[in-house]
Amino acid sequence: TVRHTITHSDTAEALGSGDVPALGTPRIVGLCEEATVEALRGHTDDGTTTVGQSVQLNHLAPSAVGATVTAEAVLENRDGRRLKFRVAVTDGDQLLAAGRVQRVVVRRDEFLRRLSGE
Repeated sequence: TVRHTITHSDTAEALGSGDVPALGTPRIVGLCEEATVEALRGHTDDGTTTVGQSVQLNHLAPSAVGATVTAEAVLENRDGRRLKFRVAVTDGDQLLAAGRVQRVVVRRDEFLRRLSGE
């Protein structure tokens, strides 16, 4: 679970994903991914990490600057290196977004080596 108070920098207007001062979908995606990382904290083997692979999300309702939202991730399935999460973002009792996030377990050193082009 991750909690976040919405600021202007979290809005669709500021993120370039719309022209309204409401919580932007890109920020909701980020909160969902942050919740999956938090759910895995302390549960990965030494030398490994996870990276995002796919996000499926429905943005269902708006939320205003100043509101505190909660993103929750629940691991539903592990298939080898693939981790599948159910995610939801709420503002109090109101469901703002729901969907799925998939992450993949990777060797940190190998991933960084590939990233640097070696």
